[in-house]
Amino acid sequence: MTAVPYFALVASALALLLAYYFAKTVMKADEGTDLMKEIGQAIREGAMAFLRREYQWVSAFVAAMFVLLLIVPIEGRPSASFAYLMGAVLSSIAGFVGMRIATAANTRTANAAREGAAKALPLAFKGGAVMGFTVAGLALLGISFNYLLWVTWLGVDSAFQVVAAFGLGASSIALFARIGGGIYTKAADVGGDLVGKVEAGIPEDDPRNPATIADAVGDNVGDVAGMGADLFESYAGSVVAPIVLVSLLLSGVFIEGDKLQVFGDYESLLMYPILIGALGMIASIVGALLTRGKEGQSLSTQLHTGQYIAMGLTVIFTIVGTQWLFGGASAADGSDIVQTPIFLSLTIIVGLLGGWAIGFVSEYFTSEHYKPVKGIASQSETGAATVTIEGIAQGKLSTLPSVVLVVTMIGLSYWLGGAAFGNAGDVIGLYGVSLAAIGMLAVTGVIVAVDAYGPIADNAGGIAEMAELPSEVRDVTDSLDALGNTTAAVAKGFAVGSAAVTALALFKSFSLTAGSQVNLDINDTAVTIGLFLGAMTPFIFAAMTMSSVGRAAQAMIVEVRRQFAEIPGLREGQPGVKPDSRRCVDISTQAALREMLLPGGLAIVLPLAIGFVDVNALGGFLAGAVVTGFLLAIYMANSGGAWDNAKKYIEAGAHGGKGTDAHSAAVVGDTIGDPFKDTSGPAMNILIKVMTIVSLVFVPAFI
Repeated sequence: MTAVPYFALVASALALLLAYYFAKTVMKADEGTDLMKEIGQAIREGAMAFLRREYQWVSAFVAAMFVLLLIVPIEGRPSASFAYLMGAVLSSIAGFVGMRIATAANTRTANAAREGAAKALPLAFKGGAVMGFTVAGLALLGISFNYLLWVTWLGVDSAFQVVAAFGLGASSIALFARIGGGIYTKAADVGGDLVGKVEAGIPEDDPRNPATIADAVGDNVGDVAGMGADLFESYAGSVVAPIVLVSLLLSGVFIEGDKLQVFGDYESLLMYPILIGALGMIASIVGALLTRGKEGQSLSTQLHTGQYIAMGLTVIFTIVGTQWLFGGASAADGSDIVQTPIFLSLTIIVGLLGGWAIGFVSEYFTSEHYKPVKGIASQSETGAATVTIEGIAQGKLSTLPSVVLVVTMIGLSYWLGGAAFGNAGDVIGLYGVSLAAIGMLAVTGVIVAVDAYGPIADNAGGIAEMAELPSEVRDVTDSLDALGNTTAAVAKGFAVGSAAVTALALFKSFSLTAGSQVNLDINDTAVTIGLFLGAMTPFIFAAMTMSSVGRAAQAMIVEVRRQFAEIPGLREGQPGVKPDSRRCVDISTQAALREMLLPGGLAIVLPLAIGFVDVNALGGFLAGAVVTGFLLAIYMANSGGAWDNAKKYIEAGAHGGKGTDAHSAAVVGDTIGDPFKDTSGPAMNILIKVMTIVSLVFVPAFI
């Protein structure tokens, strides 16, 4: 049993080795022509420059939180400060490494596309897999090491609160990376599209457009580094939540004053989340190694093969691992700690299948193969207004099956968690709910790999256009990109679904930590006030981030128009005339860094402010924020993805194809959807978890 954290360290090391192997494979591939190399270098320099500046800004916030954790009277000082710092540093490293390889893979994927999709797809996947397994490997490494350090080796007071602080560190980086990256990428994308495609009538990614390089940079800082930090935080939070929860539920059984006194069989309940993380990692490694390009096979099948293999192996490994861990584990009176271990296995499987099902819902509402996207495309025949209306309607409709799935998953895992202990429906059932969140993200390595594949494919298409490669190359990259839009929506579905379940577990941990000081009765006026404030907060957060995109895009539009007007021969595409791309990159960088501070700070300051005023109001606040945040995340992500793929569906030839009024209407819808799906929507799942985990860590100071 005590070997579990060490096994997790081995699994994380294997994941990082796989990431290194894939990185070497990507770097060995041919970059293509000199012009392709030049374009790729410009994208890489812009992306890394932004990330360095973003981390410099965020480091000030991390330092402030480090000091705050030292001076505020919370449990686990000073260890919590160092655990927090470790979470922040590892998340930053994952983002840096992943984006470095992604910006190298884009040019190489574009060059491979000259030989067909079967050559390009595995290269793009391997580039994404570097991010995926760096994220998953470092997250599991951090969690298992923190457990060993604070619980096993040092046995510090309030060790499990300290482990929670690691999750807070990961959340801090994710919050700013998602907001800042989202604002950057959409400012460049919206500004470039409105002036380039709508006003100037030039193709997407045309080298004449000054915003094209900035747009390509944004794909990396928003959809690679941002999503990587997002799922690092989601993965870490999903493993931390059940550890903290079960430590509180069993307080007094083998934990005295929140300090582990006896390393008995009860510790298996703490080890179990780490074991599942390690087993899922091994399964993900196998799945990634079996993802290969095949001629004549659909791109979707090729890309998802590894994910399905990983999911299948996770099911098998979970059943075997659960029986091994709990078989014979007994309480002091000789009775089995877990009476029916298979039920705990089933909570993991329920979460895994629930995550896949939510992802499928996202795919249904965002893929051009299904009715919602085709319906939006057909509305383009009557203009941008009807495109917008239908996109909003389909996004809101997508919340129905997503909520049904999440509620079903919570109910089933709650019952199974209780039944495993012989107390179906008892409070211990919440342990099962928290395990379901781990199940959803057990194959995070592959999920992130498939998601990060998308921006690499998108960049490859842009490079093909800017390097003036033959049209058949762009056809290949467009097919890869269309698939990437769908996979991105699926990954967002996994992230937001796990966020809702993880937040529930963290919320229960918050109430258990507060104890009798919290009375979450809806009849309590303070709780009701908090409920309304919490329900409002995701809407305010969305408004702030979308307005930020609008202001940043406005500056980009002015600059692109200026260059078209003032640089002779640029609009006409005269030989030797090039736009000032660096200026556009700088505009997006400055805007993103400036605009991310207020919404990011809001997520930290609000729960602290409310908690110090009234802890019951804070409980209501968290409940309201989780519900509306989840709904907004689903709605905005799916609306945005649907608008994007409706545009691409038309560009592929439907409803007259490119250059038609229908295409122009679809471009407007896509432009509206950009901040929906890539800025405000994805940030919601981080928002609800950040506010919950901040409340959990600081609740001793509130009471």
